[in-house]
Amino acid sequence: MRRPLKLLQGQTALLPGWLILIVAYIGTILWTARISFTASRSIPVDTFVGFDQYARLFRSNRWVQSVENMLLYGSLFILGCLIIGFLLAVLLDQKVKGESVFRTIFLYPYAVSFVVTGLVWQWVLNPSLGLQKAVRDLGFENFTFDWLVDRDRAIYVLTGAAVWQASGLVMALMLAGLRGVDGDLWKAARVDGASAPRYYLRVVLPLLKPSIFSSVVLLGVAVIKSYDLVVAMTSGGPGNATELPAKFIMDYLFGRQNLGLATAASVVLLVTVIAVLAPLAYVQSQRARRIRT
Repeated sequence: MRRPLKLLQGQTALLPGWLILIVAYIGTILWTARISFTASRSIPVDTFVGFDQYARLFRSNRWVQSVENMLLYGSLFILGCLIIGFLLAVLLDQKVKGESVFRTIFLYPYAVSFVVTGLVWQWVLNPSLGLQKAVRDLGFENFTFDWLVDRDRAIYVLTGAAVWQASGLVMALMLAGLRGVDGDLWKAARVDGASAPRYYLRVVLPLLKPSIFSSVVLLGVAVIKSYDLVVAMTSGGPGNATELPAKFIMDYLFGRQNLGLATAASVVLLVTVIAVLAPLAYVQSQRARRIRT
C-alpha cells in the first residue's frame, strides 16, 4: 500500500507541471495550428480556408527571403560560434594565469541583452556615427565601412554581432567537456609525437560530441528565435536583406494583424525545427543507449 500511495503523492505533486505542459505548450501549439487553417485577421474566426494561408505564405517574396536569410545566418552563426568557442576553450584549458578573469570576460557578452548588443553594434557600424566616421576624422577621408547599410553585406554584420554574443556560451560548454578529458591522453599523444593542434583535433574533438550537440541545439534555438537583435540592429533592412522568420511572424501578428498568415508561418517554422532536431535527438539517444549497454 505504501508504494501506490507514494506514487499517487508524486503524481499529485507533478500535476501543476503536467497542466502547464498540456495547456500552455501543447494546447497553444494545437490552437496555433488550428488558426493557421482559418481566415483570421485581427481576431480569430472559424472560417476554414484549408491550406490557403500556407499557399499565400510561400508565394510571399518576403517570407522566402527571410528563410534564405535564416539559412545563411544560421549556418554562419553556428559554425562561427563553434569554432571561436572551441578555440577559446582550448586557450583556457592551458591553465593560463587569471583564467577565471578571462572566462568571465568571454562569457560576459552572453549575459547582455540582444537588444543592447544590437544597439551597440548599430552605433559602432553606423557610417555617419561609428567606425567609419571615427577613422575619417583621423584623416583617412577615403575610408569606407558601410556594411550595415549594404544589402549584400548587412547579413554578415548581423551574424558577426550574434557570434560575438554567443561564443562565450559555447566556450563554457566546451571547457566543461575539456575538463572531463583524461589527462593521460595528452601524455600518450606526446609520447607518440603528436602536436598540440593534432591532439585537440584528432583526439579531444571527437570526445566533445555531447558538448558540441548541446551547443548546436542551443544555437539552433537562438537562430529560430532571432528577433530582438534584428529589430535593434537593422529592423530587417536595408530592404529585406536581414529579415528573419521570427521578425516576419511578429510583424504580421502585431503590425499587420494577420493572425492566419502569422500562425501559418509559425507552424512551418515549428515543423522545420522538429524535422531537424528529431533525427539528431534520435541518434544521440541511440548512442547513449549503446554506451550504457
